[in-house]
Amino acid sequence: MRRPAAVAVTLLAAAALVLPPLAGASGYAVTVGISFLAFAVLATGLNLVYGYIGLLSFAQVAFWAIGAYSAALLVVERGWAFLPAVAAGGLLALAAGIVVSYAALRLSRHSFAIVTLSFALLSQLVARDWVELTRGPAGIPGLPAPILLLPGLGAVAIDTPVAFYWLMLAYAVVALAFVHRLVRSRIGRTMLAIRLDEALAQAQGIDPLRYKLLAIGLSALLSGIAGGIFVFHLTIVDPSILDFYYTETMLIMVIVGGRGSFWGVLAAAAVFAVVPEALRAAPELRMVLYGAVLVAAMLAFPEGVGGWLRRRRVARWRRLA
Repeated sequence: MRRPAAVAVTLLAAAALVLPPLAGASGYAVTVGISFLAFAVLATGLNLVYGYIGLLSFAQVAFWAIGAYSAALLVVERGWAFLPAVAAGGLLALAAGIVVSYAALRLSRHSFAIVTLSFALLSQLVARDWVELTRGPAGIPGLPAPILLLPGLGAVAIDTPVAFYWLMLAYAVVALAFVHRLVRSRIGRTMLAIRLDEALAQAQGIDPLRYKLLAIGLSALLSGIAGGIFVFHLTIVDPSILDFYYTETMLIMVIVGGRGSFWGVLAAAAVFAVVPEALRAAPELRMVLYGAVLVAAMLAFPEGVGGWLRRRRVARWRRLA
């Protein structure tokens, strides 16, 4: 994307994110916005692994749940403050990601996907059956409103949808800006080289394992922190946080947005955070219509939105040449 176009898109996106709460958007609209911001971070993390390194991972939802449960337990059981608890949840998700992926990366790419799926299913069993730790199907209800110490404002309670929106927006901006800078750097280009031809990249002196662990660890960290913040908005964490719906939605966002396309995945996250809510008007046909939208998107953009834009850009360059 050319610099003037990128600046214009960034300004429009900033206005779309900032203006609705300031303009008095309904609580429902703000809640949908919070879900979009959470899914934007989750899908971007998955895109880092699947789109840039080329590993299909189903463990993203497990990292999200580890961060959620850890933050909730540390606040409720240990009396930790909100921010340290969320940070600790993210670090635990990071540790889990490194341990699981280091073992799984000794296998083939297809086996890696199976191992990550098994880890997600195991996490679901732990959340449901380890009652002494997770409280089982009942979960941990009544999570307290986070208290933040802000310079000049003192202690501020995050106890309304709008306040949570600003909190999630602040985190999403920081996380997405960091990932954007990373994928446009030498590290990001190296990750793409590994995805396209790992043997050739290794022949050039690149250590694929190190970059794979970096992508998976960062993805787990970002997802764990997002989960820790999101459950305090829900005021409860229970095994439903590991529902396959989250995994399915993240994959849809990455595939339709175009794997390896930063902006395409964000655009898909915006669309597929809103579409399921818009289809609630026809609950009996909701999933049928949702499937139809997905099939139409894949027929129109078989390589995702990002792939379609790349083809157009290449075609324009060829015409100019």
